[in-house]
Amino acid sequence: MKADVKRETKLDAYESEVLTAYEAGELVSVASKDELEKLRAAARVTGTKDRRVNIRLTSADVRDIQALALREGIPYQTLIASILHKYVTGRLVERG
Repeated sequence: MKADVKRETKLDAYESEVLTAYEAGELVSVASKDELEKLRAAARVTGTKDRRVNIRLTSADVRDIQALALREGIPYQTLIASILHKYVTGRLVERG
């Protein structure tokens, strides 16, 4: 994303600093080739959606999910799938 492109979300100071560094080519990956391959393999497996599921949600919940997804910059259905995946794999943790 170029700095001159209008953004839908506002960035805080840290996010702006990271974006500027990224656009200037100053960021370097610290992941090893093995780590990257593991992540790619995991993405291929989890990214393969081979089943459709229909659920009924309250309008309020859908609006809240859509707002969260908009802030994250992802489609709301992707956010729902991610939340469900994290839950079934035990990686969704309650904040207290």
